Amino acid sequence: MIDPDWLTAGAPHVWRPYCQMKTARPPLPVVATRGSRLILADGRELVDGLASWWTACHGYNHPHIAEALRAQIERMPHVMFGGLAHEPAYRLAERLARMLPGDLDHVFFAESGSVSVEIAMKMALQFHINRGARGRTKFLAFRGGYHGDTLATMTVCDPEEGMHSLFAGVMPAQVIADLPRDTESEAALDVLLGERGHEIAAILIEPLVQGAGGMLLHSPEVLRTLRRLADKHGVLLIFDEIFTGFGRTGTLFAMQAAGVEPDIVTLSKALTGGTLPLSAAVASQKVFESFWSDDPGAALMHGPTYMANPLACAAANASLDLFEGGSWRSNVARVGAALSEGLEPCRGGKGVVDVRTLGAIGVVEFDAPVAVGDLCAGFAELGVWIRPMGKVIYLTPAFTTPDEDLTLLTSAVRKVVGVA
Repeated sequence: MIDPDWLTAGAPHVWRPYCQMKTARPPLPVVATRGSRLILADGRELVDGLASWWTACHGYNHPHIAEALRAQIERMPHVMFGGLAHEPAYRLAERLARMLPGDLDHVFFAESGSVSVEIAMKMALQFHINRGARGRTKFLAFRGGYHGDTLATMTVCDPEEGMHSLFAGVMPAQVIADLPRDTESEAALDVLLGERGHEIAAILIEPLVQGAGGMLLHSPEVLRTLRRLADKHGVLLIFDEIFTGFGRTGTLFAMQAAGVEPDIVTLSKALTGGTLPLSAAVASQKVFESFWSDDPGAALMHGPTYMANPLACAAANASLDLFEGGSWRSNVARVGAALSEGLEPCRGGKGVVDVRTLGAIGVVEFDAPVAVGDLCAGFAELGVWIRPMGKVIYLTPAFTTPDEDLTLLTSAVRKVVGVA
């Protein structure tokens, strides 16, 4: 295959993510997308098993979202949000507040998931400061967790995960614990909070699935336990639903499976249906009230330049239209059933220690880290795009992925695992 001119000319200047570029395989040049497929420069089509890092939940190029973007870009692609207002953002905020459970009613927009987590952390810190408690400067997070790559979010990721270990000591260390999965670990967490709760601003957790940390699942009871302990020890509870939000786990938001509401929730990824960057930190009434004051110093002094970008908000509103239509529920169930049936034979593969599914997530876990670059190339030869991470090969396809493409994805995984 001859690389396109733009790839050859740009390659010396593009700093790629998550790879050692001196030794990494060259990236595959994509020239178009359609439905669940990526079209490469050489004409090949790959079934996308990841929905572009879990964002393109409705499939690529959805006509309803595309039409909303065309209409919005002709009216107003962007205006600053400081001192100005526009209809796409205000309508989106009202809709999110209506869709989220409880009194998660106050929406602060940003561009990326990592930044929304930083905003949630900042809200939690200032919540206590505004109430006169200045000693709560730390966060409690969990082993296996991942919340972003910015400096503050790195401190609440699993410290043993490896990706951020170079930066140990750059930022203040947080409190990292085991998830309270049973009576013993719940008691240990209760003791920890009893000893250190006075210095903790909030508990931070990815509900039901710790995503980029290894697609690790936990039960809804874990979330109920965290809500009880947060209330007992006077700390806030933050749910990071950047990966799990918008249908991925089978309910619109993962928290709904537990019947638990956090004090703050972060959203991104599928919010715009995989079209434009947009995120949000959504606060409860209790959190918001601590900022509602005559004192200018009590305000949340934060404001990303592209905050509430009208074009992104228009895409998000169109995406919410599709969620409100309701067909996503049956599609997630269909995808989940196909992943469960198609991946289960991998349990007998060499080095496989677990096969698990939840909603539209399928995971094959190995006893050692996998060779990401080699596997990506092998999958591409089989007509699919799957990018493993750590010890897992995982699938998070678009909810609209046709049955035949789901079969291609799971059969490719079985073939690579050696059980086809």
